[in-house]
Amino acid sequence: MNTAPSTRTQVKRIARNASYDPALLHAIVDAAYVCHIAFADAHGTHCIPTACWRSGDYLYIHGSNGSRMLQRLTEQDCCVTITHVDGLVLARSAFNHSMNYRSAMVYGRFEVVGESAKRDALADFMEHLAPGRQAGIRPGNDKEFAATTVMRIALAEAACKVRTGPPNDDEEDMHIAAWAGVLPLAQARGTPVPDAHCAAAAPAYVKDWATS
Repeated sequence: MNTAPSTRTQVKRIARNASYDPALLHAIVDAAYVCHIAFADAHGTHCIPTACWRSGDYLYIHGSNGSRMLQRLTEQDCCVTITHVDGLVLARSAFNHSMNYRSAMVYGRFEVVGESAKRDALADFMEHLAPGRQAGIRPGNDKEFAATTVMRIALAEAACKVRTGPPNDDEEDMHIAAWAGVLPLAQARGTPVPDAHCAAAAPAYVKDWATS
């Protein structure tokens, strides 16, 4: 699908890089641990980073019941953004430099997840962080769940934008003797560092962390 779901998701700048494919949107969200949420209140406009995860056709967030952001998000539409930078694109001309990236913008209004679904949603969050983790830890207690709000926003009104490939130099600049190409960037997984008081054996998802 490459038709914008709404006027505010219609990409106009370099529209050839735009996509409205739900599968691509899901992949971009699934690769993220943090999203940025833009909203406004009496103190101005804010853009706050927060942990996120996807389940089905929704992006989820959570926080304290007293969170100013969570309170505002039920009252107004917002914009959620995710960006992954995959490389620096070095061209022969300064103004033709670019980046390779995958990005998504989601518009809409968050809704509060009901108490009956909250525990399952937070279990999904734990599995997003480390598949298999939920089964080996203490689950939340009633007090912890009561102090936590889980919210979700539909992924129905969204736009993706992706750039890949080499620099796009102008023909008249091709003779310039400057190095041109892509400097790749990637998120790297390091060697797990156990807590000093941890005597438990590392589970498979920890042993495989750096190589998965």
